[in-house]
Amino acid sequence: MRGSCCPRNTRDRAVCMTNCPTLIVTVGLPARGKTYISKKLTRYLNWIGVPTKEFNVGQYRRECLKIYKSFEFFRPDNEEGLKIRRQCAMAALNDVRQYLSVEGGQVAVFDATNTTRERRGTIIKFAEQNGFKVFFVESVCEDPDVIAQNIVQVKLGSPDYIHCNTEEAIEDFMKRIKCYESSYQPLDEVLDRDLSYIKIMDVGRRYLVNRVLDHIQSRIVYYLMNIHITPRSIYLCRHGESDLNIKGRIGGDSGLSARGTEFAKSLRKFIQDQNIKDLKVWTSQMKRTIQTAECLGVPYEQWKSLNEIDAGVCEEMMYEEIQEHYPLEFALRDQDKYRYRYPKGESYEDLVQRLEPVIMELERQENILVVCHQAVMRCLLAYFLDKTADELPYLKCPLHTVLKLTPMAYGCKVESVYLGVDAVNTHRDRPENVNVQRSTEDALQTVPAHF
Repeated sequence: MRGSCCPRNTRDRAVCMTNCPTLIVTVGLPARGKTYISKKLTRYLNWIGVPTKEFNVGQYRRECLKIYKSFEFFRPDNEEGLKIRRQCAMAALNDVRQYLSVEGGQVAVFDATNTTRERRGTIIKFAEQNGFKVFFVESVCEDPDVIAQNIVQVKLGSPDYIHCNTEEAIEDFMKRIKCYESSYQPLDEVLDRDLSYIKIMDVGRRYLVNRVLDHIQSRIVYYLMNIHITPRSIYLCRHGESDLNIKGRIGGDSGLSARGTEFAKSLRKFIQDQNIKDLKVWTSQMKRTIQTAECLGVPYEQWKSLNEIDAGVCEEMMYEEIQEHYPLEFALRDQDKYRYRYPKGESYEDLVQRLEPVIMELERQENILVVCHQAVMRCLLAYFLDKTADELPYLKCPLHTVLKLTPMAYGCKVESVYLGVDAVNTHRDRPENVNVQRSTEDALQTVPAHF
């Protein structure tokens, strides 16, 4: 459950999921997926409403050094290199302090190798001085194929190797790893028994979890135990056009229009042409998604969590009717669409919380098609594309279009495929005038055309 806490820099009350700020610290040799984990974890925590920021020490080093010459910089006997790396780590920690103590952040992810007990001790002391909790995330991997894949996918695109050919870059990076191996001190079950941490072995084949102290740490552990790096694609689409879509009415539980049924048939052909291995299909428990999935001729699973946002007293109303009967509500929603909750209904913020189990299961799965609804699809898309709460409610998710999401090393590739069946436009942009005293004309400025 969310509670309230008071940010130290303001008098305002803010929604807070941590009783004191948390510093997540990665541990591990280069090319073990630490930055992949850091970026995913940051994206997830921000999506569920925990203000989180990643601090990548390698980026500080690149800004300080400008030009990377070779692995020699990382040699344990390179005094100048050690000095610069220490300075960069302290600069990153100073920014962590600013973010957590002044800017209202709740979680900071300190992304670096942190391979020695001495360095981790420095971080623990820093956290204690500033009143932060520390949670370590160590990634241990001895699989040469996984390491090689990581180097090729991620490290070769690094600014460090922009002027190198592939062979030179791989050779240099392997030598860079060697520089860390001699001094690497993994988290130890006995020596580090008082620390809070998760040790991830061989990208999720095994885990060791130690001393999880609070709610946020338990959520971090649960999330990290569900992600995987197996290549796959996630297909998102809305149901076919519904009878209520045509009439410009929101919500409800109507069936498909004639064009909606035509789209469902086109979706079946599209999925067959994709020739997807072991595809799973999920729908909501609402008629329009079930009717769409029925046309696919494959088994599907219904999720209540995927039902459309509950518009409460505004269910099955046109925007014109909402403006007529509830002009104040209509304006308040335009002022803060993410947090606004329909009377007796839901907000987008509520919907994100409802969809968290779906995201967890999506992370566990491989190839999957999710047939859902406009608000639901926006929430799912915002997670994968790292969109803010302000951007989320206005993401364009048109009817009769499939979005193919392919998770990449540090992000997600998106392909949009329109299946060639006409449908009404249901997207309403934020109007310029969101004042509660606005005219009806201003309020209805961006309402899409309908019958």
